[in-house]
Amino acid sequence: MKFLADFFPVLLFFVAYKVYDIYVATAVAIVACFVQVTVHWLKHRRFENMHLVTLAIMVVFGGATLFLQDEMFIKWKPTVINWVFAAVFLGSHFIGEKTIIQRMMGQAMTLPNQVWVNLNISWILFFIAIGVLNLYVVYNFDTDTWVNFKLFGLMGITFAFVILQIPFLTKYITQDDEPKKADESTTGQLKADEAKPGDSEGKS
Repeated sequence: MKFLADFFPVLLFFVAYKVYDIYVATAVAIVACFVQVTVHWLKHRRFENMHLVTLAIMVVFGGATLFLQDEMFIKWKPTVINWVFAAVFLGSHFIGEKTIIQRMMGQAMTLPNQVWVNLNISWILFFIAIGVLNLYVVYNFDTDTWVNFKLFGLMGITFAFVILQIPFLTKYITQDDEPKKADESTTGQLKADEAKPGDSEGKS
């Protein structure tokens, strides 16, 4: 659900573009980003850092698009956002004890430190690649194609990238669960053994 919620402004941008034009769509996307941040705060009483970064970049590039009536600014926005994320993820290797991906997902799963590092690097490369791919579409295809790519292409690629990571992560999650199951089995056996003397006394 969170994955889909993050694409809420993109979906509204797509619909507004198809109904009106790219400038109306840009204005709608700016409002949608504000709504996204507000709803998240009302629901969780805290801000999502990635939402705030997206909102800030959306206001700057979306505002420039509307003020200058130049759609190239809004077309560059996905690249800028992804490269900013790449820089932040890269910086977490040198600042702080944990990478960004470990801070985000560390409570949900336990992984070896090197796996967290590799996972973080994979996201850095992904963000860089997405930024480059967006520019390729911007400069080689028309606006209609770019808008379709922005929704279906970016969302599809991101979803596929997340899905491809699941088998890799599941291996470590399964390994982490096995010791817990063994401990539970041992504890149960000890309790059963403790109960046996009492049972034999009752029978005598």
